[in-house]
Amino acid sequence: MPGTVYIVDDDAPFRTALQRQLEQSGYRVVAYASAEQVLERPCNENEPGCILLDVRMPGLSGLALQSSLLELGSSLPILFLTGYCDVSTTVRAIKAGAEDFLIKPVEDEVLFGRMRELVGRRTAKAV
Repeated sequence: MPGTVYIVDDDAPFRTALQRQLEQSGYRVVAYASAEQVLERPCNENEPGCILLDVRMPGLSGLALQSSLLELGSSLPILFLTGYCDVSTTVRAIKAGAEDFLIKPVEDEVLFGRMRELVGRRTAKAV
């Protein structure tokens, strides 16, 4: 199995469609409708995976969740995937350690390529 992808996005149709697509590709998927849910039900740090994180969500933003996860010692790679982008947000996310910042809609091969790379890197560290 390729690993676990944690989807954090408040857009239910997008989240569901992406979850189906990832599961069909062999990924285990844990989907969250809000950043707060991630803090309530944390990601498993002991298995290969990555976090697909939206920037703008009601309540805690993606950037705030990224900061909280770093404070908690999370080492899962974060890939921002958002429909809302500006240079300062992108720079903040990358400087805080995000692996990439992709804009919706994104081509499947670009998104899946980045996820394979991040999960693969995480798998290699576990070996």
